[in-house]
Amino acid sequence: MNRLLSSCCIALILTVASTASGQEAAAPKKTTPAPPVIDSINAAMQTFVEQGKISGAVTLVGHRGKVVHLGAVGLADIETQKEMRPFTMFSIASMTKPITATAILILQDEGKLSVDDKVSKYIPAYKDLKLKDGSAPSREITIRDAITHTSGLAGDQLFDGSLEEAVDQLAERPLAFEPGTKWQYSPGLNVAGRIVEIVSGQSFQAFLQERIFDVGNMTSTTFFPDQKQQRRIATLYGPGEEGESLQAVANRISNPAEVKAPNPSGGLFATARDMFRFYQMVLNGGKLRKQQVVSEDAVAQMTSPQTGDLETGFTPGNCWGLGWCIVRQPQGVTEMLSSGTFGHGGAFGTQGWVDPKTQTIYVLMIQRTKMGNSDGSDIRKAFQQTAGEALGL
Repeated sequence: MNRLLSSCCIALILTVASTASGQEAAAPKKTTPAPPVIDSINAAMQTFVEQGKISGAVTLVGHRGKVVHLGAVGLADIETQKEMRPFTMFSIASMTKPITATAILILQDEGKLSVDDKVSKYIPAYKDLKLKDGSAPSREITIRDAITHTSGLAGDQLFDGSLEEAVDQLAERPLAFEPGTKWQYSPGLNVAGRIVEIVSGQSFQAFLQERIFDVGNMTSTTFFPDQKQQRRIATLYGPGEEGESLQAVANRISNPAEVKAPNPSGGLFATARDMFRFYQMVLNGGKLRKQQVVSEDAVAQMTSPQTGDLETGFTPGNCWGLGWCIVRQPQGVTEMLSSGTFGHGGAFGTQGWVDPKTQTIYVLMIQRTKMGNSDGSDIRKAFQQTAGEALGL
C-alpha cells in the first residue's frame, strides 16, 4: 500500500512539473512595444506615395524629450515590394555636416584646437591658397570659414580616394572668393573632418564612433554599412519617364560596399531614431543621459548665427551657425517653426530640424533625387505642418 501511494505521489509530482513546464514554454514572448504613431502624419506622407513623388517615408517627431511619433509608409524598395519600416536605414547625405561640426567642437572643448585657428596650422598646403585671378587672399581661411561655407573653397563634396587625398587635392583649387565675404555651399566640412583625424590621431569614422555614436546608442549610424545593414537601406529613386513614375537611380546607396573613405560632408547612413538621439543630445545642451558629449557653450556657439548679414542657405530667412543651418525669420517651408530652429537637410530629401522654443524635433527620411530643392520641398512642409497641428503648436 505504501509502495502504491509512493508511486502515485511520484506520478503526481511529474505530472505537475510537466504541466508547469508546458505552461512556461507556451508563455508569450516579450515583444518591443510598437512606437507611437500620429495618424495624420502617416496620412500626409501616404498622399505623396500615392502621387508617385516618393516610394515611402519614415517620419519621427520628438517633443519634450520623448518620441511622440515614429511612422513608416510605402515601400523601401518598389521592385521587391519591401515595406518601409521604422528601422529602415537612409543615406542622410548633408545631414552628416552638423555631426562633423560637433566633432570639431568636442576637440575645441578639450583645448586641442579653436574654430578660429588657420587651417594651415594643421594642413600646411592651405597656407598659400590663391584666388581665381592668381592673387593671394587678404587672409588665410580658418576652421570657422570651412564649417560655415564662407571659406571660398569650391568644388564637388564627393571623392573617390582617401579623405587625406581629397583634402590635399582641394588645396590645389583656387578660392572662389575672399574668405568671409560670401556664403557658398562647399566641401569645407571635408577639411574639418580631416583636421579631426590629424588632431585626434584617429580615423574620422573611429572618432565619431567613440565620441558620438557609441555614447548616443546610435547603433545604425555609419559610413560603412555591413551586409546586414545594407539590406535595411532604402533604395534611391528619381523621376521616371515624363515624371509619371519612380525609377531606381544608380548611386553609392546601390552598393555602399564600394565606399572607400568616410565623407564628412555627406557620407553617413542612419535611421530616424538614431538621428533623434543626436538631435536630442544637442537640444539638451550637449548632454545625453548623464554624459556631456559636447559642452553647453559649444552647442550655443554651433546653433547661433555666425555669418552676419550674408545671404545663406537654400530657403529664405536663414543664417548659418557652425555646421548648422538656422531659421532666423520663419517663412514658407519654415513658417511653422520658431526663430532659432536649427538643423540641416540632405540631397536625397532627408531633413532634420530642432525647435528649441517648443522642444520639438522633426526627422523626415525619404530617398529621392532630381526632384527639386530638398530644403524647400512640399513633403518637408507638409510633414512639419501636420506634426505641428497634431501637437497644437
